[in-house]
Amino acid sequence: MKKIITLGGSSSTKSINKQLAEYAGRQLNGVEVVNLDLNDYDIPLYSMDHELENGFSEDLKKLEQEIISSDGIILSLAEHNGAYAAAFKNAFDWLSRLEAKVWRDKPMLLLSTSPGARGGQSVMEVAKKRFPFNGGNIVSSMSFPSFNENFKEGEVTNSSLRAELSDRIEELYKMI
Repeated sequence: MKKIITLGGSSSTKSINKQLAEYAGRQLNGVEVVNLDLNDYDIPLYSMDHELENGFSEDLKKLEQEIISSDGIILSLAEHNGAYAAAFKNAFDWLSRLEAKVWRDKPMLLLSTSPGARGGQSVMEVAKKRFPFNGGNIVSSMSFPSFNENFKEGEVTNSSLRAELSDRIEELYKMI
């Protein structure tokens, strides 16, 4: 059975990006979906000094193994001041030290959302430019606007957004 991992690019325990990624994962049938949470991995703040003195944490290696063992990735990025959230950026930096091709060319559905109308478009643009250099095989992407208005009780309430997201999920499914 194919394995998909979901990840919200935030350390918030109430991350709307984690909710969106997991929702997308629930729409897939006939695959194993593993929901990852950055809070489950003890990854120190990256520095060259720390790496030289301590090497790579076991939790970082576990996170890397989840990526390696997957057949596809659903990643929804939080936007903080137009860029990645600090917790995601830190994990991404560490992972790139283990292997520059962090995403291992796995098919990826790249999402972003925010409470605002742009839905994290700035971080989406950053990731779409950066990830291909790090083995990101982005087969589809979507910025999901106004999360709190369009997503309630674990469901997408806006029918046109639900249809668009469904199409994006289907694009990922075809590639795995």
